[in-house]
Amino acid sequence: MKTRRSPSMKIDLQRWRMQLVMLLIFGAFIGLVGRLLYMQTFQKDFLVKQSDLRVKRKVEIPAHRGMLLDARGEHLAISIPAAAIVLNAREAEITPAQITQLATGLAINRAWLEGLVRDKKASFVYLRRQVPAEDAEAVMALKIKGVSSRPEYRRYYTAGDTMAQVLGVTNVEDKGLEGIELSYQSALAGVPGLKSVIRDRSGNIVEELDLVRLPKHGHDLTLSLNSQIQYLAYRELQAAFEKFRAQRASAVVLDARTGEILAIANYPAYNPNDRATMTQARARNHAAVDAFEPGSTMKPIFISAALERGIVKPSSRYDASENLVLSGKQIRDTHPKGVITVAEAIQVSSNVVMAKIAVSMDDSDIHDIYTRSGFGKAPGSGLPGETRGQMHSLKSKWKPIEKGALAYGHGISISLLQLARAYTMFANDGLLMPLTVEKRSAPVVGERVISQATAQQVRTMLEMVTQEGGTAPKARVPGYRVAGKTGTAHKLIDGSFAGNRYSASFVGMAPASNPRVVIAVMVDEPSTGVYYAGEVAAPVFSRIMAGTLRFLALPPDAPMQSLPPVRTPVVAEAV
Repeated sequence: MKTRRSPSMKIDLQRWRMQLVMLLIFGAFIGLVGRLLYMQTFQKDFLVKQSDLRVKRKVEIPAHRGMLLDARGEHLAISIPAAAIVLNAREAEITPAQITQLATGLAINRAWLEGLVRDKKASFVYLRRQVPAEDAEAVMALKIKGVSSRPEYRRYYTAGDTMAQVLGVTNVEDKGLEGIELSYQSALAGVPGLKSVIRDRSGNIVEELDLVRLPKHGHDLTLSLNSQIQYLAYRELQAAFEKFRAQRASAVVLDARTGEILAIANYPAYNPNDRATMTQARARNHAAVDAFEPGSTMKPIFISAALERGIVKPSSRYDASENLVLSGKQIRDTHPKGVITVAEAIQVSSNVVMAKIAVSMDDSDIHDIYTRSGFGKAPGSGLPGETRGQMHSLKSKWKPIEKGALAYGHGISISLLQLARAYTMFANDGLLMPLTVEKRSAPVVGERVISQATAQQVRTMLEMVTQEGGTAPKARVPGYRVAGKTGTAHKLIDGSFAGNRYSASFVGMAPASNPRVVIAVMVDEPSTGVYYAGEVAAPVFSRIMAGTLRFLALPPDAPMQSLPPVRTPVVAEAV
């Protein structure tokens, strides 16, 4: 028998259920309101902080790196606006066609980009740094979700490969890696600014909130380098490199009175605006960082010590008709000249005469003149990686052959920059000038190494070298008196001298009556069969010096018909 519910009970049950549901909903609502009030009152700071951590960021405002200028104010290195293109693969929404467009626009590997998008693991990946502004704009115009850009700067070098090794380069972070960019990093680099922004899920900035710190831009640096002289030196080195099929060639041009480096060039080089051309060998500033045996270019420095101590005079006579044996080793001249004066020995580059003088001197006399001339220590020009070279120590007594070899530039290694600096003492009546790659704003005082009388005597001898009967008539410059010295040396390979590998160098000054410019040139391993410095390096010196004197508008001190006849023989020096 079934029990029937009354209609009134059914209605009461429905009403009770409805009231219960309404009570639960109202309770939940009250709970939510209470929770919101609690969070807004007691957890407001915590929630704001958590929100800021997710969307609010402090981002750097790139600082503009200081410019590099030459001595005439020409721009050598400038920072131009660029952008970094960034991918948030987790948020990216990109079609295959857009992947192709993006890879093409950024010149990156499509398969690599496709893999990043497919994996969706990386939230921040640089697709490419230092993208030119116009290319970055084209990429952003694709409006690909997950792809964003960040402002930065890209370094541009107006002189290209002609100044590559001396200026150096910066990395993608705009920090100096080589050359002046490295050694003057602290002055050139600015301090980035800081600003607060809100980013969306894709990393794009949707709102800039406030400026925390203004960027502090780097200082501009005016160099002593003259871009015209630098280009001239580079061009002549390239011509010599190709003509003599050399391994490399270098040149240093100095203002003899101030010690300012007007040019320091090497060939071959690379284009700093195209890093694909950059190799470790081509990035080296060989003139400053590599040492070589200078050969006979050391003879004038050595002979100045003998003159200072009264051991010889320019007119002192020595017999150079026969080879000299020291410590069982033979020292010879290419063409024995009989009895000649010290001045003539410099003119024809006699090893025998230099060695005879050396054995009559104390070890300390030779060591002192070389160290006081700047050898065995870095020149301190402001260029990074300057070599100290190698000098004989005075800890043990030198053998006669060691003293003889040092007199004509063997057994010592120096850089071309050190050699050029040493000759400033002959140009400045005995004062050795401190070097700098920065433009000087005040006069500088040199260090006295030899007396004025000795410097002038040596300068007269050096002028004889460029006359007929000397080793470097091809170093002459029309309208100017030129003084200088050749150096041809066997290269030292694995501890022994290579029989058919040479370095040919020439260092000199002009106008010889009142020197203003010192230039040193070195051609490494000429391989055409012509290797004497008078044939290889002296003509390069002549052309660089002629252009430099013209650029500096220095008045002539000799007749314009001062060049030797085309077929004037070059006296071969002892090697």
